[in-house]
Amino acid sequence: MSSPRDEYAQRYAHRGGDAERLAVLERRLSVARLAVFALALFAAWLAFDKALFSPWWLLLPVAVFVALLLAHDRVIHRRQRAARAAAFYASGLARLSDTWAGSGQAGERFLEDFHPYAADLDLFGRGSLFELLCTARTLAGEAVLASWLLAASPLAAIRARHAAVDELRPRLDLREDVALLGEDVRGALDPASLEAWAKRPAWQVSPLARAAAAILPALTLLTLAGWYFSLLGAWPFLLSGAVELAFASRLRPRVQAAVRAAEHPARDLALLSAMLARLEVEAFEAPRLRELREMLECEGEPPSRRIARLQRLIDLLDAYRNQLFAPIAAILLWRTNLALAIESWHATSGAAVTRWLAVTAEFEALSALASHAYEHPADPFPDFDESGTPLFDGEALGHPLIPESRCIRNDVQLGRGVRILIVSGSNMSGKSTLLRTVGVNAVLALAGAPVRARHLQLSPLAVGASIRIVDSLQNGTSRFYAEVKRLGRIVEMGRGTVPLLFLLDEILSGTNSHDRAIGAEAVVRRLADSGAVGLVTTHDLALARIADTLGAISANVHFEDHLEDGRMVFDYRMRPGVVQKSNALALMRAVGLEV
Repeated sequence: MSSPRDEYAQRYAHRGGDAERLAVLERRLSVARLAVFALALFAAWLAFDKALFSPWWLLLPVAVFVALLLAHDRVIHRRQRAARAAAFYASGLARLSDTWAGSGQAGERFLEDFHPYAADLDLFGRGSLFELLCTARTLAGEAVLASWLLAASPLAAIRARHAAVDELRPRLDLREDVALLGEDVRGALDPASLEAWAKRPAWQVSPLARAAAAILPALTLLTLAGWYFSLLGAWPFLLSGAVELAFASRLRPRVQAAVRAAEHPARDLALLSAMLARLEVEAFEAPRLRELREMLECEGEPPSRRIARLQRLIDLLDAYRNQLFAPIAAILLWRTNLALAIESWHATSGAAVTRWLAVTAEFEALSALASHAYEHPADPFPDFDESGTPLFDGEALGHPLIPESRCIRNDVQLGRGVRILIVSGSNMSGKSTLLRTVGVNAVLALAGAPVRARHLQLSPLAVGASIRIVDSLQNGTSRFYAEVKRLGRIVEMGRGTVPLLFLLDEILSGTNSHDRAIGAEAVVRRLADSGAVGLVTTHDLALARIADTLGAISANVHFEDHLEDGRMVFDYRMRPGVVQKSNALALMRAVGLEV
């Protein structure tokens, strides 16, 4: 099998070449249309003004023009799809080349102000984990992927996603189609209004009214025929028509409301049906994918067929606007009967609309994880420990947002003996990056995604982080107060039913050394007493003694640096013990400050 980079490059070249060839054909067809139109005008002048031949011959250039028009539209659609396919693979190549930041969906709308780790771990925003992962094109698909990152999933759901991602990983054609069809849907489909229509109360129509709507037009037509053939007088027809008019007038408000409510959702569903039809023809082995495939069907019928039936009803409604057909439509109670048919569709299939949206959204999210897994074949799925003991045991952990060429990996073991690591080291030595590396891999693991590690085993965990804390002028809070509030929430999380993985960066750095030492030790001890596992970073060596007070459940580790040719050099390797030197004074001297 070719590498992901080679496969993407080959497909990018192929789709891009198709787009260029179709662009040339599109221009030629445009010129041909213009030439045929001009020829038709010249022929019309010869036929009507000069009478050189019968005007019936003008049908030939008209037919050719219509054929060129249809062919031109098809070529435009194919060219646009090929260009979007090329862009799909260009995005993949950008991810593999680490030039993707700022080119995808950043997902800032999912960032919650008081979330326990989203901002700290760079889940959303430019260059974020979400932007790296997200190949979903619909808003609903993006929302599902974001929800998986924002909250840990049950183990059963995680394992089901592993099997689904494994099956989707090599199915590049399917993932390409889902992305392109999703892009068609994204610009036009409004999921909120579609779901609101699907959930609206059904129009309760009595069986008698339905029967009347079917019988009255037939009766009116019969009496009209009887009058026409002199079998009956005019009065039966006029009486039947009056009854029909009264019946239609009584139902008109409900009919108009039903028609107005259905027209836009029906067109939205028509857009969605292409994606649903693509999934209908797929056969899956993974249990969750099979479940999603079965969820599409409604009473044993695929959604594309049901949506096509609704679309036909909407198209038939448009015939009512034809002035020549309007009198016949009035006799047939055209709008009334079609409104009743639409309501019948809504009663039997409306509940399935929400399910169809949920299936496509989850499938897009799974496809996003599958793309990430395909592009990083060395990233494994984590193993989960269900013994009930808090555990995070990672071998060769790396950060997925750091290019592989610059990513320094470290081992982190928490839970088997040592549960808390006090990480010391100078500024820029890698302490905060270590916290984010542990946190992001925990988030990926608990979302059902592969992790950036040689191996990772963990138990179900809640994640709480205090890494990127800022003050707020609007809320009138200082950074220190904001950090204290976050720490209070993390301590509270430690009392929950799910064991806590905490990540505390430069704990309580906004206060004096005396209060900081006492407060930091109290917070870490509270977390230790609750059975939590985690890491605490500091460049204040006085805090390293916390490990001594906690005993065997805690250990000191550190990052080192050295001065080389007037600049600080870091190797970002975690070592046991407390850091033995500081770079602050050396760094000040390096920039010319006399200290």
